[in-house]
Amino acid sequence: MKNKIIAACGNDCSACPRYITHPYEKTAEELKHTAELWMKIGYRDHIVTNEEISCTGCKIDNWCRYQVVKCCYEKGVIWCGDCSDYPCDNMKECFELTRSFDPACRRVCSDEEYETLKTAFFEKEKNLSTKRK
Repeated sequence: MKNKIIAACGNDCSACPRYITHPYEKTAEELKHTAELWMKIGYRDHIVTNEEISCTGCKIDNWCRYQVVKCCYEKGVIWCGDCSDYPCDNMKECFELTRSFDPACRRVCSDEEYETLKTAFFEKEKNLSTKRK
């Protein structure tokens, strides 16, 4: 069984269909399916390349709408759940945006796909709260 990898924002990278770092490698077909799914859900407005959809984890110089890794670095914490300001307005907005995709995911995803996305993204608040304790 693979260990959970919780990102600074609470996403579970080990469940993420984009995460390609060993031992979580994805085939070209799996990445293409993820890119197609991202468009159906509304995460993207077109099908992106496998290179664009694949992820090797958060880094301070990666694009992030909420600049979570940068903020954590500046505050000297590994993830938001360890921050004395958690949950800040930035993370509340992040949680709200993530939740806004739930209805589309339920509508267009198979049960298996939805469960994967739920574990990877929709449980970020729970993951951060668990990590905080």
